Amino acid sequence: MKKIYLDYAATTPVDPRVVKAMLPYFSQKFGNTMSLHQFGREQAEVVEKSRKIIADFIGAKNPEEIIFTSSATESNNLALKGLAFANRFKKKNHLIVSRIEHDCVLESSHWLKSQGFEIDYLSVDRDGFVDLSELKKLIKKNTLLVSVIHGNNEIGTMQDIEAIGKICQEKNVYFHTDASQSYGKIEIDVNKMNIDLLTASSHKVYGPKGVGILYVKKGVLIEPILHGGGHENKLRSSTVNVPGIVGFAKATEILKKEGKKENKKLSKMRDYLINKLRKSIKKTRLNGHPIKRLSNNINMSFFGAEGESLVLELDSQGVMVSTGSACSSKTLVPSHVLLAIGLKPQEAHGSLRISLGRFTKKTDINYAIKQIINTVKKIRKISIFSYE
Repeated sequence: MKKIYLDYAATTPVDPRVVKAMLPYFSQKFGNTMSLHQFGREQAEVVEKSRKIIADFIGAKNPEEIIFTSSATESNNLALKGLAFANRFKKKNHLIVSRIEHDCVLESSHWLKSQGFEIDYLSVDRDGFVDLSELKKLIKKNTLLVSVIHGNNEIGTMQDIEAIGKICQEKNVYFHTDASQSYGKIEIDVNKMNIDLLTASSHKVYGPKGVGILYVKKGVLIEPILHGGGHENKLRSSTVNVPGIVGFAKATEILKKEGKKENKKLSKMRDYLINKLRKSIKKTRLNGHPIKRLSNNINMSFFGAEGESLVLELDSQGVMVSTGSACSSKTLVPSHVLLAIGLKPQEAHGSLRISLGRFTKKTDINYAIKQIINTVKKIRKISIFSYE
């Protein structure tokens, strides 16, 4: 049986070139970056080289603005909690986050609310775009931060980050964006886009798991949430994951060289798959904007077919997809993102997220299309939900 992996939004395989770059740093080249001896200095040097590669990729003016973390989840927690607590005595206790953020941003905002901070949630339209007029109205004198995801991890919609950043700059409010899915899929310039804090993750771009970054613009003060030896400019204590950081930097170098060509290829395959499924399966809905979306993302609702059943049946046929964010796909609660764009719970339950990647072939797409068509028909025949 074929095995077709179409869940690249959940995680990507590590590129062999990245593995090759990392290998020496597991055993041959080792040491603690905080050590004063030669081995430590060598490790510190390669970390700083990697920091510059990533800083240059997003247009950061200073490599020191890049803080290495263990994940996008940690970066998002550090961005919201770190900024909130650094400013808690300045009467800036109001945060605005969109309703379609990743769970780690929403859960961080819920926790901050329990600590006495004021939180407002920004609505989105049917395509998943935030309401800019509502954003302007929500910003108050005590507003500290606006956090809006760049490319949504479930429905793929790409926000106009530059416009949001401009509003925040004009209102003298910090702006954070989770770019975990968009990093490498669209050009990012943190200064042009007026971004104060940005999150990205290695394992979404063919690098290793266990490494993320938080870009913190110079002059933005945040309180560390991990205390210890003062690593990462005293913002993130923990022994530095040198092999992982080297891998993230190598993955970034590959994106810089090959990203544009790769994303054109992915966009063509994405549109081909969407058109084939729409023509072949009645009562379907593409979730997210049809054009302004991540190059590799397809999220479709197949009314009358339950999502978890579709995923399990497709898995038995060798096609690996998901019902939404991998972090919450084992729950039976309807996706908060799909509910936010106006889907009913029953409709949200009938959705699949299909995400393509570097190693996806046209033959894989054709096989997947055939299996999805057959599986939707099969599930609908035995479903208790009507789609007529």
